[in-house]
Amino acid sequence: MRHDPSPTQLPAPCIIDTGIVVNKLDMHRLLADLHQVRYLHIQDERLQSQGEGYVLEVFADPNRATLVANRAIYLNLYSFDYLELKQSPESECYFDLVQDSRRLRLIPISNSLQERCTAKFNAAALDAVVDQVLSGKWDLQIDEDDEPF
Repeated sequence: MRHDPSPTQLPAPCIIDTGIVVNKLDMHRLLADLHQVRYLHIQDERLQSQGEGYVLEVFADPNRATLVANRAIYLNLYSFDYLELKQSPESECYFDLVQDSRRLRLIPISNSLQERCTAKFNAAALDAVVDQVLSGKWDLQIDEDDEPF
């Protein structure tokens, strides 16, 4: 049995390296993996401020603000109309969060894929050390049980 999508149903968007994202869930998926970023606040095509910070939270709440202060970045997707995914001349991706004539440009400094691999490696290494310590402790207890008091 074959199920064809209805002729009026459009395929889901496919965005590769550049494009505009309007769906808040898709925006969240793109931004949730960001960690350390360089940011530029652009208003009416003029640079208002810039700096570096850490994306600590990405959320969608019509009653809360996007906050950038003290190197901490809390992104409310409801603060923006859409996200533009772009590439620099060096082929590095960056994100422009756009609302009217305001842009918040986020340029990743850290590589989230590399950090994930490092975190998995660190977790595996920690597990191995804990196993060795526990194994050594059990061996010590067995040796102590063999000695008369």
